[in-house]
Amino acid sequence: MKKVIVTLIVLIIVVQANLSIAATKKDLEDQQNQIDDKIDETEGRIKELEEQKSATLKEVESLITQISEYETEIDNLQEKIDALQSQIDTAEKSIKEKEAQYVKEKELLDERLLTMCENGETKYLDVLLGSASIIDFISKYNTITELVESDIELLESIDQQKKEIEGEKAKLESDKKELDTAQASVEAKQSELKTAKAKKDKQVKKLSAEEKEAQEELEKFEKDKKEIAAELKKIAEQEKNNGNNIAGKPSMSGYIFPVQGLSKSNINNKTYPSYAGHTGVDVNINVIGKSVVAVKDGTVEISRAIPGSINNYDSNGNVIGSYSSYGEYVVINHHDGTMTLYGHMKPGSRKVSVGQKVKQGQVIGTVGNTGNCKPRPTASHPTQGTHLHFEVRINGLPVNPIPYLP
Repeated sequence: MKKVIVTLIVLIIVVQANLSIAATKKDLEDQQNQIDDKIDETEGRIKELEEQKSATLKEVESLITQISEYETEIDNLQEKIDALQSQIDTAEKSIKEKEAQYVKEKELLDERLLTMCENGETKYLDVLLGSASIIDFISKYNTITELVESDIELLESIDQQKKEIEGEKAKLESDKKELDTAQASVEAKQSELKTAKAKKDKQVKKLSAEEKEAQEELEKFEKDKKEIAAELKKIAEQEKNNGNNIAGKPSMSGYIFPVQGLSKSNINNKTYPSYAGHTGVDVNINVIGKSVVAVKDGTVEISRAIPGSINNYDSNGNVIGSYSSYGEYVVINHHDGTMTLYGHMKPGSRKVSVGQKVKQGQVIGTVGNTGNCKPRPTASHPTQGTHLHFEVRINGLPVNPIPYLP
């Protein structure tokens, strides 16, 4: 009996121990599940924060591009306002001069008509009948004919002047209305610009240090783009003054592809613009080591490197230059109203200089990733972001380059 009791006690202890272990295991599993849930929750919050940061940076980038577009529109509208004001000033001066001439000739005509009325309608006939000879008669007849023709010409001139004045006044009123509309547009754009800038400044405060660096690079890129655009517009104006400007749209034919041995199939995104503010197209498939060529004959207007803080690396990960914006780029003037731009070329690869004449297909550099490329090259990935940014500009303004490429 004693043995049985001992056995029962042992069994009770074992069962209780097992129950205790089971309970402890369940508690631990519950605790682990709670910890896992917290980890998932934390990771979710981290991911959410990262997404928010990314969304904030994207919004800032979008606002920077929007601000640049507003500023460009305001500049263009201001140019239009200045041109209209100049036209209005010229028209007002012309109208004033023509009105003075009109009044002068009208007074002359009125004076002659009054003289004719006072002398009667028979004056010309009396002069002819009083001729001393046939020669005198013919001479007087020719004089009278010239006077009559002069009167007719004077009448026609006055009538023409009146029509011209009325036409110029109508055009002047139209220009003034257009000027008012342009000025109202400027005021509206300035208001939108102010709102966008305030919104951008608010969002910038939420950015991390790394994101702020990216934001500052983008702002510099937009600033550089505006300066380059102004430079190209100035060149286009000079072309116009030299008689090389073509009204309307120049021919899209006669171009070759800007990267040697490649074609449109090496462009990943063929929409234009592929994103807001993108003024060209990116040739970015199988481009590493490829040569950049002139798409048509022309003259090099720009060949430069834009320094900045974005590093470029060689195959060993060594820094070989720091750039921003278009990096190393070239602009060629084709003297038919068009210019082409080739951006982000490899450090030191440019083979042409300003003023140099180039032939179609001539190598002008090598595809690279200098400047504001996405993704940016790193020491471990030196060829990351490699592509050619290619633009076509008509009279200094960017257009969709895809239709110009074979």
